[in-house]
Amino acid sequence: MTRPVRFAVVGCGVIGALHADVLAAGPDTEVSVLVDVDAAAAEAVAARLGTDTPVTTSLDEALARDDVDAVAVCVPSGAHAQIAVAALGAGRHVVVEKPLDVTVEAAAPIAAAAAAAPAGTVASVISQHRFDPSSAAVREAITAGRFGRVTSAVATVSWWRSQAYYDSGAWRGTWELDGGGALMNQGVHTVDLLLWFLGTPVDVVAHTGLLAHERVEVEDTVAAVVRFESGALATLHATTAAYPGLSARLQVLGDAGSAVIDDDRLAYFHARDLASTEAGGGPGVTAERGDRADQTGLVLAPEDAGAGGPMFSGHSRQYRDVVEAIHTGARPGVTIEDALLALATVQAVYESASTGAPVRVADVLAAVQVPTP
Repeated sequence: MTRPVRFAVVGCGVIGALHADVLAAGPDTEVSVLVDVDAAAAEAVAARLGTDTPVTTSLDEALARDDVDAVAVCVPSGAHAQIAVAALGAGRHVVVEKPLDVTVEAAAPIAAAAAAAPAGTVASVISQHRFDPSSAAVREAITAGRFGRVTSAVATVSWWRSQAYYDSGAWRGTWELDGGGALMNQGVHTVDLLLWFLGTPVDVVAHTGLLAHERVEVEDTVAAVVRFESGALATLHATTAAYPGLSARLQVLGDAGSAVIDDDRLAYFHARDLASTEAGGGPGVTAERGDRADQTGLVLAPEDAGAGGPMFSGHSRQYRDVVEAIHTGARPGVTIEDALLALATVQAVYESASTGAPVRVADVLAAVQVPTP
């Protein structure tokens, strides 16, 4: 029987508590130690788990333990590199909560440390929505060509965060530790799915604004257009100023089929080749309303259609993927390179909004030297 992977959870705020819950509940994972500079925060998570899990304020002390195989990095975004690099340097597997860090320059040391780590060391970044059944179904359809040529996408994260949310932590809404606002903090998961579905982004044109909050350095609203290597175009919108909070919605549109994911659920799916032996759309093909029937039930079992909901479920799925990678030596479903590309895309949005000009994503990445593992 394979031994569970034993984790140190570093950072015991809201997201660290979620990671600890997921790891403690998983059949193949355990929490060996909780780490936070605020001992009371770590002790609160230990009490929440209902266990005698050790608590420390010292990362070095945690990494010196012989019962720590891996580290979950759950500190504020601007401190991710410091923790991840130390853990990788100590020979531990690493899972970093999104985003990788606040800029590609800040995140580059993580990529370098992962590339230099011994063979078999797993480094992954949380992007749990890749593991939702709805996302997997859309990705499979795209890869199989069942949507024909993917021509465009519409991505929107229309959430609400109160002023009290931003005031609840000195790091929230700051460039130094949050790295950005509605897009970096709330929208980066949707950015990752957009890239996973449409491929490599070429350039970005964007505008941002701070429209409904105060005492915040970063944006609460952003709108952008992203152009991809395939020629596909996407509109990207994120806000924390949509009271009382609507959904995160991603439409993927092709000339032979389309899909809509709404709050992790597959709200609509249609691929012409599921209903017909014909190739799908294209010149001369006219789709009548009856041909656009929702085929969600053909690609997801009823019990899967709404299975992506709580963050707990998504993180659990991703941790199962990480554990499998650790045990088998396979690449994890989300790599450091994946997270770096998503981060560069977000950074390109901010640079475009600042300069008023299009920004090439490759130019953002070219600003740092990132070794290939």
